[in-house]
Amino acid sequence: MKKIPLRRCIGCYESKPKADLCRVVKKTDGDICIDKTGKINGRGAYICYNIECLEKAIKAKKFEREFETEISDEIYSNLRREISE
Repeated sequence: MKKIPLRRCIGCYESKPKADLCRVVKKTDGDICIDKTGKINGRGAYICYNIECLEKAIKAKKFEREFETEISDEIYSNLRREISE
């Protein structure tokens, strides 16, 4: 039986299978993007496909703390669009 990798959502702090979460990555050049493949090099953070969870993380500035950088509204709007689909 293959082990299922678990990751913790930064919005609700629940551990869930990696495939059930959206990965946001800060690449080595400092660019922040959504990683649909899960293979982009860089620092990753995971969030549930749940808009309430995302809004909670944005309000508490969890992404900014995780990546130690300022995050633009454009990235947040891309995340909202990705999660609401």
